[in-house]
Amino acid sequence: MLTALILIPLIGALLISFVKSGNTARNLALATAGVAFIWTIWLLSQFDLSNHGLQFSEYLPWADAIGLSYSLGTDGLSTPLLALNAFLTGIVIYSSPANIVRSRLYYALILLVNAGVAGAFLAQNLLLFVLFFELELIPIYLLIAIWGGEKRGYAGMKFLLYTALSGILILAAFLGVVFLSGSLNFDYDSLASQNLSPRAQLILLTLLLVGLGIKIPLVPLHTWSPDAYVEASPPIAILLGGILAKLGTYGLIRFGVQMFPQTWSVVAPGLAVIGAISVMYGSLSAIAQQDIKRMVAYSSIGHMGYILVAAAAGTELSILGAVAQMVAHGLILALLFNLVGIVESKVGTRELSLLNGLMNPIRGLPLVSGLLITAGMASAGIPGLVGFAAEFIVFQGSFPIFPIPTLICILSSGLTAVYFVILLNRTCFGKLDNDLAYYDRLTWAERVPALILTVTLFYFGLQPNALIRWMQPTATAIASTLPPTPELIAQTPQPITVLSQNEPRMNHR
Repeated sequence: MLTALILIPLIGALLISFVKSGNTARNLALATAGVAFIWTIWLLSQFDLSNHGLQFSEYLPWADAIGLSYSLGTDGLSTPLLALNAFLTGIVIYSSPANIVRSRLYYALILLVNAGVAGAFLAQNLLLFVLFFELELIPIYLLIAIWGGEKRGYAGMKFLLYTALSGILILAAFLGVVFLSGSLNFDYDSLASQNLSPRAQLILLTLLLVGLGIKIPLVPLHTWSPDAYVEASPPIAILLGGILAKLGTYGLIRFGVQMFPQTWSVVAPGLAVIGAISVMYGSLSAIAQQDIKRMVAYSSIGHMGYILVAAAAGTELSILGAVAQMVAHGLILALLFNLVGIVESKVGTRELSLLNGLMNPIRGLPLVSGLLITAGMASAGIPGLVGFAAEFIVFQGSFPIFPIPTLICILSSGLTAVYFVILLNRTCFGKLDNDLAYYDRLTWAERVPALILTVTLFYFGLQPNALIRWMQPTATAIASTLPPTPELIAQTPQPITVLSQNEPRMNHR
């Protein structure tokens, strides 16, 4: 059942290479994404919510000489992300321009990315994870370098170099774990309880964190992401921020927390500080931007810091919040990039100084403005939307362990409202230019992706249990492997000894 999530997009990409018409390629890509999404929904219907372990496991020996096996499995950590991957891939394909050049290559590359991400989320062999992790590298580079903006070559090459370095560091960490533990293979279940010296674990975990930090991205390893997000077309920006960045945060919990629980508790305070810095840096940088797409890009960097703080705290509630934040961030970012792309295509600019009055019901873009306000509210954590549910769980689970970094994140949530008020005030409100502002109305094809994403934000915001119930047993199991932190021990009530009447009492001055 799990292999199908990888084979469906691969077969679709292969079939697209044989068609001649661009419209046929688009329809075939949409059909492939639809089948993959339906298969994911069916998988969710078979998922046992009471089981915190791996489900639907598949195993096939592959290259025993190097310890590589085809081992797949899913649990409450990866299942919601698989659904996010399938859902957003359909949104990306549908929202792509119908007349895009070299359409067969374009849609085939998107499906290859979908297959690589699904395989990485499912892989239970460390070497297999690296293979799928790198599978999306060249397709994304081509999607940026061919269909991107003016500086697409520079942005694509920067993404390629940074992501290649990320994969090398992750592979080096995995090789170190296998060689130092004396294991004969890279299977995750045989390495999760490896016995390495504290020093070796610290070195390997540091390599892993730097590699994953590039992918997430975290400050100061983030410099590739604003350029890549801005130069990529809006659908590919959704792929980058909504899907691919989750490979880093997924690896953070799957391999960082679960493989190095003792060492994780040692580095957790430093990680919480880095997460808080990323959150504050992203928010302040977003306030300073004049390009609304770059503003959204820096906003994404800030919100990924929440996940690092939650993972560092390592409580059941914070890990639950971290996974919920991954899904919420992907949905919100997809809506924002989709709307920014519509604004740019209709108005011809992304500069705040040139945008105003889009809320005008006659000559503006009132629907886009209304949805943009909704997306900004979701990103700022307004109750009733999915952003509030995820952030509240993160803050509630992280505060008992790291109160100061959590308070910084809460403050940054207020700053999120500040830069979105700036964006909305300058974009949606004000007076339109009477001579120039006659924008084309939105077609239904342009409205559908944004409307679907908006409904999803409201649904998971009003029914958060529909999201978190998939993750809860696994979050509990992961948190139970971590040793208690000194802060948590200090807050644990001590037992009270009650003296009997026959026992002597001491008098105190």
